[in-house]
Amino acid sequence: MSDKFNKEERSAIMSKVHSANTTSEIKVRKLLHSMGYRFRLHRRDIPGNPDIVLPKYKMAIFVHGCFWHGCPTCRHAQIRPKNNHDYWEKKLDGNMQRDKLNLIALQNLGWHTLVIWECETKKMNLPKLSDRLRQTL
Repeated sequence: MSDKFNKEERSAIMSKVHSANTTSEIKVRKLLHSMGYRFRLHRRDIPGNPDIVLPKYKMAIFVHGCFWHGCPTCRHAQIRPKNNHDYWEKKLDGNMQRDKLNLIALQNLGWHTLVIWECETKKMNLPKLSDRLRQTL
């Protein structure tokens, strides 16, 4: 099956994909802030460059996109592009392997880690996410 977008349209779509300040990440930040927590963003001095860092609690939070990081419960993680299949397999499997190594490195340094999936930031899931954050912190 070929791509339903031509090369220029696909390029325009992919150029809008960013790794920082995603909608999901902003929702988590607003939720944490409303709960009274203060945090730092994208600290480059600790492994994995976590999306949100709460230094007071020595907590690193990663907000992962379901497709890009392989959510274990979401159908978006099961979809792999058919075009350029080898590239995408290597890319997505590499992301998942890198994530595991980053979590291990942080835990070895004494950091607590939390992974929040994009599907957990949907409006209907926010109360559940809020409870999870309260229990963790």
